[in-house]
Amino acid sequence: MEMNIQVAVLASLFLQVFLIFIAPIRKKYSSSWILTPIWLAYLLADLVVDYALGLISRAQVAGGASDSKGDAYGDVLAFWAPFLLLHLGGPDTITAFALEDNELWRRHLLNLLFQLGAAGYVFYQSFPSSKLAVPTVLMFIGGTIKYIERTHALHLASFSKFRDSVLPPADPGPNYAKLVEGYVTTKILAMVPESKSQLVNVAEEDGKDLDDKEVIKEAFSYFKTFRGLLVDVIFSFQERNGSKQFFMCRTAKDAFRVIEAELNFFYDVLYTKADIVHRQLGYAFRAISIVFIVSALASFYFLSKHGFHENDMRITYTLLLGAIGLEFVALVRLICSDWTIACIATSEEQGRSDQEQKKGHFRSLFIYMGSNFINFLLKFKSERSPFALHILHARWSKSIFQYNFLETQLKKCPNRIEKLLGFLSLKEFVDDWKFKKVEQFSEKLGELIFDKLKRKARWGSTDEICGSRGKWALEHNDSRDKCKKLLRFVCDVDYGKSLLLWHIATELCYNTDESATDPDESATGCCCNTDQSTNDPRKTCKVLSDYMIYLMIKQPGMMSGVAGIGQIRFRDTCAEADRFFEENIFRKRNTSKRNACRILLSVPTEKDPAVVKGDRSKSVLFDACILAKELQKFQHKTWEILSEVWVELLGYAAIHCQPFMHAQQLSKGGELLTLVWLLMVQLGLSEQFQIEDGHLSARAY
Repeated sequence: MEMNIQVAVLASLFLQVFLIFIAPIRKKYSSSWILTPIWLAYLLADLVVDYALGLISRAQVAGGASDSKGDAYGDVLAFWAPFLLLHLGGPDTITAFALEDNELWRRHLLNLLFQLGAAGYVFYQSFPSSKLAVPTVLMFIGGTIKYIERTHALHLASFSKFRDSVLPPADPGPNYAKLVEGYVTTKILAMVPESKSQLVNVAEEDGKDLDDKEVIKEAFSYFKTFRGLLVDVIFSFQERNGSKQFFMCRTAKDAFRVIEAELNFFYDVLYTKADIVHRQLGYAFRAISIVFIVSALASFYFLSKHGFHENDMRITYTLLLGAIGLEFVALVRLICSDWTIACIATSEEQGRSDQEQKKGHFRSLFIYMGSNFINFLLKFKSERSPFALHILHARWSKSIFQYNFLETQLKKCPNRIEKLLGFLSLKEFVDDWKFKKVEQFSEKLGELIFDKLKRKARWGSTDEICGSRGKWALEHNDSRDKCKKLLRFVCDVDYGKSLLLWHIATELCYNTDESATDPDESATGCCCNTDQSTNDPRKTCKVLSDYMIYLMIKQPGMMSGVAGIGQIRFRDTCAEADRFFEENIFRKRNTSKRNACRILLSVPTEKDPAVVKGDRSKSVLFDACILAKELQKFQHKTWEILSEVWVELLGYAAIHCQPFMHAQQLSKGGELLTLVWLLMVQLGLSEQFQIEDGHLSARAY
């Protein structure tokens, strides 16, 4: 049992060290090779502590204090118990692995009471004769504070509490009875809607790039304004106009930098202790915790060690130094966090206002020191030294996963192997390994998305844009008259069917484009990680096309609100493609994507497939061929039209995806769809801006 206790206590410390350093990586990487170890460590951390506390309690009851080591062994066990409370509090970098963990805060509260009782019982067994009573009490208080922090953080991030915290105060509005009574009786009042006197001044790009400090400050400001997005809070026209005016005069690069930083604040609130720690009470409790832990080390160091076993002393010092090391790392992360930079930057702006009013000299000195501190931190990042604190580096994975219909059909395993893999439940794993590719988000792709959305925000109404999934793009381009033939592929079909239609049509056009130097370039299996993958509309369209199909097939939860029976339609289309390729391609061993596309386009399509086949099968293979032939008639305009349609299809999915699903992706490396969602909200392209008129005001004639 003695060895088990030692291993369990040290394992608990190791898991805390692992989590404090590795847990933040999950918002920057979407690989399962990163997420799975973090998930295992998160689960094991609590289990190991429970196991260790159980062993210590059992040893105390069984007379561990009176074995061959003497009474000192029981004192050491009692001293180790508060460390386990400290570990149960967990690191600041992770309180929840998934959003569902926040809903279990009551379970953690009950566990807190139970573990406090267990640790208190262990201490009681060695009291009052314990030689380590003072450091044990100090560690007990420090560990309790840490565990309370975690439980409180989970409570605040739970759905009901988070919703209550962001709801605006009840607003009865102006006194309707008195206002209308005066208007009716005297006829001397005019009712002026509040919004009539406030117009949006949409400026062009000012050409000024935001520095890192401004990015964080603006992101924090909009985070505080729009944090209610996650619980479907409605917003007013003032909030819409403020964010819209800011983003309309930004470059695409700066707009996405602000969005990325804003999503980082959302992540911190939902998955870490940031919202707890970055408060005055949080600072106070953190200071108390650190002081008590350091005091426990000092107290233990100066105590007489007579009667203590050497191995127990080594483990005890390891626990103490580990606890102080974890607190030091947490303190450094707290000081260097975006929250601290945003707080100081906001206070700096307020300090300038105080200086203009000739007041607040002490505050101005504090702000001056804070400003220098921010510049010092940001200088680390710009110099890129080996020990730099990369505060602004990689706020999300920037991975755009790709899944291609044609490639999966041409390179799939033989039917016998497919059936065997399905029987062994390995088919999805093998498909991901073979067909799921990754492109990196590039500035060119960001510019395309931002420019198209900004154009819609400038000229289109919110209802029209949010409800459009290609129609607006086809009706507002230079070839709008010719595009009328394409409207039926977006207006007369549901979103899931439209998505698959345009994906296959894009692939057909991509692989038969004679102006391209290498039509099969993307089919080589290489993953392009540079801007070359999105340097022209043709490749950009393919990236967006493969990404949207990936979401529909591999992330159906994010598309469930719009894609409907998308997966059934995809399977039926695959079945028809299997039959067609078996008859026309595989037998002739012409399996290149170019040849497959040419053979598909050679099929006569004068008759609508639904007329010939009926509508029992949901396949859209030859409907997509009809669409591709129509698109090829536009020649050099084809890719411009496709890019506009794909951005609109992307935006439609983003704005109709449940906020809960967007929030879930923040802990898995993030998704481009989530960035587009928040960007559309900031540009005013959201149905959550429902307060248009505000209060009516009375004005005399």
